[in-house]
This record gives sequence, structure tokens and C-alpha cells, in this order.
Amino acid sequence: MREIIIAKLRNGESVVHREGGNSMTPIIRSRQPVVIEPVKLKDIEKGDIVFCKVRGMTCCHLVTAVDKTRMRFQISNNHGHVNGWTKVIYGKITKVLPMRP
Repeated sequence: MREIIIAKLRNGESVVHREGGNSMTPIIRSRQPVVIEPVKLKDIEKGDIVFCKVRGMTCCHLVTAVDKTRMRFQISNNHGHVNGWTKVIYGKITKVLPMRP
């Protein structure tokens, strides 16, 4: 499934994705749908939520620092845990959709 999302983003397509887990609460709840759009690395800023690969795991997480000289990004959850640095960002979450009843 993640390979399909990555392929679509690389093709310039937006996707709707439901990430499981509570690491981004209260911004994004577990399985809450989000819209992910392709993004250029130069346009990513601290505070953005991105769909990225960090430490071998692909997930939606928060950008907590940007190193523009090395074009890398610190990725964290929304509870203060730092996952690490990455240069692999597939897309940016542009909209959090409502949960279905």
C-alpha cells in the first residue's frame, strides 16, 4: 500500500491516506484520513507534517527542524519524541479530513 502512495506522489498525484497510531494526536487521530500532496524539499518548513521515510519506517510525522545546507529534516511525533533526520520526503499533509461516523 505504501509503495502505491509513494508512486502516486512521485507521479505528481495527491492521495488520501489513513495512518494508524497515536503519535500525531491531537492533530491527526489514528486512522483519520489526510490529504497528502507532492512537495519539493526546498518548500518544506519546520511545523509541516510530511509523509516520509526515517530510520527505515515510512510514516506521517512532524518536521521539527530543517537543515537547509544539507537539505535534511528532523522528524518527530507530536509528543516530543525525535525519530531522526531524513532527506526522504514523499509528500506533505495539506488537509486533515473528518473521521467517518
